[in-house]
This record gives sequence, structure tokens and C-alpha cells, in this order.
Amino acid sequence: MDSVVPKPTSSQSATQRAYLELRQQIITGRIAPGERLKVEVLKERLDTGASPVREALSLLTSDQLVERIDQRGFRAAQASRAQFEEILNLRCHLEELALRASLAKGDSAWEEELVLAHHYLTRADRADLEAFEARHKAFHMGLIGACNSPILLRFCSQLYDLNVRYRYLAGTTASYRSRDVAAEHRAILDAAVSRDTERTVALLTEHYRKTGAFLAELL
Repeated sequence: MDSVVPKPTSSQSATQRAYLELRQQIITGRIAPGERLKVEVLKERLDTGASPVREALSLLTSDQLVERIDQRGFRAAQASRAQFEEILNLRCHLEELALRASLAKGDSAWEEELVLAHHYLTRADRADLEAFEARHKAFHMGLIGACNSPILLRFCSQLYDLNVRYRYLAGTTASYRSRDVAAEHRAILDAAVSRDTERTVALLTEHYRKTGAFLAELL
């Protein structure tokens, strides 16, 4: 980074740290859906001030991971079957549009980046949730990255983030853990590299909807 660019202030850094930590706890279920988020409790848990916590909660409200329940109160966003189905249906529909365009427009550089993203995903340590999620998202966004539609990609990215928490809920079931997700990713990659549009779309949609089916056990 160029040295003339100012460094973040300590307040900004504290807010960013609080935001990332709370987001991770909500996504992975350490903070349960609907759990009340009290600033006084969170500032102790995160070892930071009240102001960074409030700012982080406001950012998470914009991300739809936190809900404001009164003038000053917050809670983790509720989870429901109806909401998940809405997220899932939108994701399948919008990513199909993006995927078809990406497969049609993607060049050799896009293909190489996608193969590399998949390679990094296969090497990711699932115990390191933050690193794994970054690589998992990089692969899925890489599939649609050549669609040449920044607005569509932004919507798909937001839907991915909203879906992550539900995937962790599904991951608590024994039947979900029996899935060979790595094989699903590999099949999607092979179809994409072969530019088999219909097969890639079908495999990606099936990949997403399997998670929805497993959620029926919980929601």
C-alpha cells in the first residue's frame, strides 16, 4: 500500500475487529439466532469499548445478521425455514444467471484462477473457520466472477454471507456430515472447466439445495 494512504485510526481498527469477531460468532452459531446482544456484555467479551461494539452492531444490521429490537437494543438475526428458502431460491436464481454469463465470457485467465481457488479450498483446514470460509467463498464467487455484472456479483456475495449461517446449522446434523462436499466441488469445477453450462448449473443448484433438504431436520 502507498505510504501516503493514512492508516486506520485505533477507533476504526477496534470497530473492525469487533465487527469481524461478532460476525464470525453469529455465522458459526456461537451466538444463537435471536440471542440478545448487550453492549455491556459484548465489550467485556471482546475486550474493547462500548463505541466500537455499537458501531459493529450497526454494520451487522446492514448485513442483516443483526436486528435492532428497540432504540438501543440488538439481537442476532432470527433464523427460520421461510427465510432460508427465500435466500436459497434467490441464490439459485441469481447465481444461475451469473454462472451462465461467466461460463460464456470466461477466458483462460478466469479458468486458471478458478482452478487455483479450488486447489486452495482443498488444502484449507476446516478447523480454521475464518480461513476455510474465505477460500470457500473465493471458489464459489470465482465460478461466477467472469459474468461482467458488478451489481449481480454484489447481490450474490450478500446472499452467500446470509446463507453461511444456515449451512453451519445444517452441519450439526449427522446426515449432513455424511455428504462428500469435496466431491461435489470437484464435479462442479470439472463441468465448469469443460464449459458444460447445463451440467454446471445443475450441479451447483443441486449442491445448494442439498443443504436446504438437510435443514428440514432442524427448522
